[in-house]
Amino acid sequence: MKKFDNKFIDINSFLEKPHKPDFDNILKVLKKEAPNRPTLFEFILNGDLVEAFTKHKTYEGTEEEISCKKLADTYYFCGYDYACMHGSYFSFKSATKHEAGKSTISLNQGFVITDRESFENYEWANPEDFDYSRIEMLSNYLPEGMKLIIYGPGGILENVIRLVGYENLCYMLYEDPELVEQIFKEVSERLLTYYDICAKHDCVGILMSNDDWGFNTQTMLSVDQMRKYVFPWHKKIAELAHSYNKPICLHSCGKFDAVVDDIAYDIKYDGRHSYEDNILPVEEAYKKYKDKFAILGGIDVDFLTRGTPEEIYNRSAKMLELAKTGYALGSGNSIASYIPIQNYLAMIAAAVFNEN
Repeated sequence: MKKFDNKFIDINSFLEKPHKPDFDNILKVLKKEAPNRPTLFEFILNGDLVEAFTKHKTYEGTEEEISCKKLADTYYFCGYDYACMHGSYFSFKSATKHEAGKSTISLNQGFVITDRESFENYEWANPEDFDYSRIEMLSNYLPEGMKLIIYGPGGILENVIRLVGYENLCYMLYEDPELVEQIFKEVSERLLTYYDICAKHDCVGILMSNDDWGFNTQTMLSVDQMRKYVFPWHKKIAELAHSYNKPICLHSCGKFDAVVDDIAYDIKYDGRHSYEDNILPVEEAYKKYKDKFAILGGIDVDFLTRGTPEEIYNRSAKMLELAKTGYALGSGNSIASYIPIQNYLAMIAAAVFNEN
């Protein structure tokens, strides 16, 4: 690996470097194989980063089309073999609102289903009523060799918690488990339809199920409850992806050691994303779980925020040296707006400038 160089944190170094996308690299990673070169994985890139990489270009189209093109271009300029995004604006309506000046949401606010009456009166969105034309538009726009990774409007457990409230859900599990089962069914069937619509497109190469399951110390529900209410539906989503001969990966925050075999052998996710140093550093996760599924990302977000570019580059380079197979370099969660752009560039430079 090359030593750290200040050019690694200059956007122009990335814009000027030729990049030939090859989607087979991320496919090899998800097969737990060695890609042809160091490969990147990222779930979400923040808007400031996208603007910084695309401000030199002029775009045409609707607001939605321009937004998608800018995001796709940013993935390309940064050295990825795909772009990662939603397939449409489909989502579940709740009363959740961001408070001014805050970037966090309470798990106990915004709920709209509290009992059977509110469940019966809730207006469920139909994923088939939404516009997925961005996928076809991007199939004609993406550079040769690139495809899309499509993720959902939140996951199964996330959306149930958003609709019911976490504390309310904990009570409901004991007071009306049948209603809980019905709510999970309504949410999950719609997510299945959403993913089915997306998976039909040739340019969609991978599906991602994004569903936070845990806190730092345990899963949000008991393991038995996860296996009863959550995992069977995740298994259906994974089976759907595989029926199209497309891999599927899981993005899920929180402690997961108690359910790692469910992820690998029951649900059969091909890869897992989201790692935190205060739960399990990605280096240790790779050593423990590399034979179960591909390890995606993992450079801790707090470290990305507070570390120096050289520290970040060195850790990222060492991770790539450790993980020759079944690994793609990226953050432990996402590239949030508070991560300095130079720090993000230092991380991806470990792959981009060490391709040979």
